[in-house]
Amino acid sequence: MSNKKSNNKSSIFTISLTRAPLALAVSAALSASAWAQTDAIDKPDPNNDMEIMVVTADFRSASLEKMPSSITVIDAQQIQDENAQHFEDVMNSIANFNWSGGSSRPKYFQIRGVGEQEQYQGAPNSSVGYIVDDIDLSGIGMVSSMYDLQQVEVLRGPQGTRYGANALAGLIYLKSNDPTDVFEHGAEVSLGNDDLQTFSGFSSGPLSDSGKLLYRVALQQHQQNGYRDNLYLNKEDTNGRDEFTGRAKLRWYATDDLQLDLTLLHADFDNGYDVWSLTNDPTNTITDQPGVDSQRTTGAGFKATYSGAEQFELTSLTSFANTDHHYSYDGDWANSEYWASKQCEEGGNVSPCQYDYFWDKTGQRKTLSQEFRLSSTDQGRIFADSTDWLIGVYAMNLKEDNQLYSEYNTWPDEVLDSQYEATNYALFGQLDTDLGADYVLSVGLRVERRNSHYSDTNNDNFDPSETMWGGHIALSKVLNESHNVYARVARGYKAGGFNMTLPVELNDKKEFDTETLYNYEIGLKSHWFEGLIDTNLALFYMDRQDQQVAASQQDPNKPQRFILYTENAGSSNNYGAELDATWYATDNLQFYSSLGWLQTAYGNYQYQDKYGTDVDLTGRDLAHSPHLTYSLGGTYRANSGWFANLNMSGKSEFYYSDSNDSRSEPYTVVNARLGYEASAWSAYLWGRNLFDEEYGVRGFYFGNEPDNGWAEKQYIRYGDPRQIGVTLNVKFM
Repeated sequence: MSNKKSNNKSSIFTISLTRAPLALAVSAALSASAWAQTDAIDKPDPNNDMEIMVVTADFRSASLEKMPSSITVIDAQQIQDENAQHFEDVMNSIANFNWSGGSSRPKYFQIRGVGEQEQYQGAPNSSVGYIVDDIDLSGIGMVSSMYDLQQVEVLRGPQGTRYGANALAGLIYLKSNDPTDVFEHGAEVSLGNDDLQTFSGFSSGPLSDSGKLLYRVALQQHQQNGYRDNLYLNKEDTNGRDEFTGRAKLRWYATDDLQLDLTLLHADFDNGYDVWSLTNDPTNTITDQPGVDSQRTTGAGFKATYSGAEQFELTSLTSFANTDHHYSYDGDWANSEYWASKQCEEGGNVSPCQYDYFWDKTGQRKTLSQEFRLSSTDQGRIFADSTDWLIGVYAMNLKEDNQLYSEYNTWPDEVLDSQYEATNYALFGQLDTDLGADYVLSVGLRVERRNSHYSDTNNDNFDPSETMWGGHIALSKVLNESHNVYARVARGYKAGGFNMTLPVELNDKKEFDTETLYNYEIGLKSHWFEGLIDTNLALFYMDRQDQQVAASQQDPNKPQRFILYTENAGSSNNYGAELDATWYATDNLQFYSSLGWLQTAYGNYQYQDKYGTDVDLTGRDLAHSPHLTYSLGGTYRANSGWFANLNMSGKSEFYYSDSNDSRSEPYTVVNARLGYEASAWSAYLWGRNLFDEEYGVRGFYFGNEPDNGWAEKQYIRYGDPRQIGVTLNVKFM
């Protein structure tokens, strides 16, 4: 089974995984599910005893070991072995990666301590890029099903040359399986506690006898109650998940020199949001107006690759995405009867409390982008055939309208309609030069212009425009057939912006400046003991200038309301290391692991709390930046067809916010999967969070209880508890 046509013409971005003795044993035991999930993976080559994993997110497809950057690739086999249904299920396998649990599914990410924790209002401005099949979903990446996915790529550090302003901290790239030139069809059903039901299916093959037109369709419907019981409403699904994902791909070999690829994506996530409790109860709530967290995204990507010219190849990338999102929550985290049973003091009088707060935001986002790039062929190299070159132009238009409404004790509290539009233009180029003696020098530069406009019903109007630049210089050296070493300097940037609806006393914070980040990195990518162990090691130092910090203040006159704004915090430095390792212990047994070590600190940064008191965060760790992240997993496949996977992951403690000292607790989560894999079917028993670990994924420290005089207190949102389920998979050829 292969993606390659019979004439050996393959996709520009085909991924080939070859793993000799182990791969042969593993492939022989793979189930229908495994083949369904890895149909973009070529059959093992017994003459190649190393794994070759190709990174597709860069301009040119290149093997992971030759990329001069710290990158984690999670392939289809690991996704299946760990029973990952959503991107949330694999995130803990990524070193120095974290996320903020203020939504039903993760969409705010941090790489090496850099990223957002939330976005309640304002203009989109992500630090971590999120791309699905070349469709940009940065800041709204919750629609990320793992079904029929070829691989997940996480590129750490600024991606200034390739992706520009949305990839200051790094990039997450999801690549689904491509169409095949032979018919393949499959179906999968998963059932579990929490009323989990997941139904999935795919179909792939040729649409013409010539084999020049290929298709692939994958669908998944996922439902579960969401692990929370609402005791007041006597419901168990107020935090439920109802998620549909559909992908379709067409590939047309129009001529021998022209390949056209069309990708269609539709995702409809209609989720509840009811996770907060006044008592920090991880499983029960008492809200009377549970929130929602829904997102409906329809997107398309069109790629044209022309290879008919002798000196260069032309690539055109067009993408479009239309997203409607709705986010709301019960801000008092209780109900009217609960508060009426409490006593509140106001103006010297004691009476039953009256506290009812609800926050609601709907939004519509549209993005349209176009990229053209020319890249040299072997015949088009310059400087005595030593240098590959690439040059391109890029344009994107983003529009987002938001409608914000909140009520306090049945009266409107905040009402704000806003419109935002930004247009980006970029020119970029890259040179990759063979210096001889197995040295390669890579130099890239991107210049980007952003023009934007914001207006709202509060009479705020902003028209910021700016020119930004980023790029990289990387030198790599092949030490021998087992070891590659590299050094890299990269510059990334994140656009400046503005804060709306600020009180008069914060007028000096209306606008904030562009942030820049310099990343210095050295790495070693190795095969040990004749390919039995693979390791990727990176050491990095990050210099952030004009760091953007999300600050907040609880309004002392209106405790239900928070004043949210972004400001610059001077410079700061992060440094640390990442290690990914795989050990092919036997033909049937494989171990894999990741380890991240991170040190972060604010530079010179002080802010004022709601009482006007100066708070100094100089030298403190950044929010959502654990010092240690780790994972360890093992997979065993017997020749008889039996399968077992055990994996664990965890984090050390970290601060929840930039505005207070509330912290998480360290935790470790253990998952397992057991099953039997036949040639046309497979069946599994699986468990996630087997020891029912209670671990925080988001926290706040503020006053939300009027009966206690709005005294500040830590509130925690917990991750998913233990879940047990079964999966049945079938494959049809």
